[in-house]
Amino acid sequence: MNALLGIVLRRLSALIPLMLGIILFIFLIMAMSPNNAAISVLGNQATAEQIAAFNRANGLDRPLLVRYLDYLWALLHGDLGNTFSLNVPISSVISEALPVTLQLTFLGVLGAIVVALVLGVTGALYRDRWPDQLTRLLSMAGISIPSFWLAILLIQRLSTIGGGSLPSGHYVPPSESVGDWLQHLILPAVALAVPTGCALARVVRTSMVEELDKDYVRTAIGAGLPPVVVVGRNVLRNALLTPMTVLGLQVGYLIGGAIIIETIFTLPGMGTQIMSAVQQNDIGLARGLVITIALGFVIVNLVVDLLYLAANPRLRGAHG
Repeated sequence: MNALLGIVLRRLSALIPLMLGIILFIFLIMAMSPNNAAISVLGNQATAEQIAAFNRANGLDRPLLVRYLDYLWALLHGDLGNTFSLNVPISSVISEALPVTLQLTFLGVLGAIVVALVLGVTGALYRDRWPDQLTRLLSMAGISIPSFWLAILLIQRLSTIGGGSLPSGHYVPPSESVGDWLQHLILPAVALAVPTGCALARVVRTSMVEELDKDYVRTAIGAGLPPVVVVGRNVLRNALLTPMTVLGLQVGYLIGGAIIIETIFTLPGMGTQIMSAVQQNDIGLARGLVITIALGFVIVNLVVDLLYLAANPRLRGAHG
């Protein structure tokens, strides 16, 4: 337990410089944008005095280093600033958009896990037979399909089934109706889950095959234990350690894919807000949204890494 606590503290301490570097990188990228935020907000007819007043009010006339330090200090106090276009707190925009993205990502992760387990375990149990060949073919097809193209295909082919029981857009909060919420998110979740789940299925299959070839499996089956029990209790649990780590990386790609999927399905999530901020050249809003997504990606990978260490005592000893 003490060794695991020490690892957690070391990982958390390494998180601070990593996030500072990410924030600096995002800040510089946004600051070097050739677009003029003042003209985007005020219009092409804005006078030089109006542009100067806008830059002064938003701190855009100060040196880059001063702006970065001021932004970092405000960020440490939980202040992301206000949007340029509507002059509302960026934190309020994120608080409304982030739950939608998290819900979509959560459903996408669940779908990806189901796809990966079905294809990966089936392929491993029927190795080199026709079910294995079929699951390999399905996995390759799923990996090859871009999520945005699959989203468009789902809208064209499935959104009209059952009189529109699978809507192709808009969003209903789960607080209003869980059923309507699921109906509006099922198609975008499938578009996210299929490519990720198919990629993860190959990892599951490889890990399962390696575990099935170990001596303890043959010994347990030879001792009379049912294969279902051996696979369910031992093989599957041990084989899923590596796919669990890969899933942590895939969650980041799911968040990135959700940005595009939300735009296609007109969901009011982080992706839609980023597109709106870019179109309006709202640097402050875009910066806050991207930093939030980057922080979420880092935290998810940290949690998955720690879960992997907690599930594998040998790694705890190696790191300790």
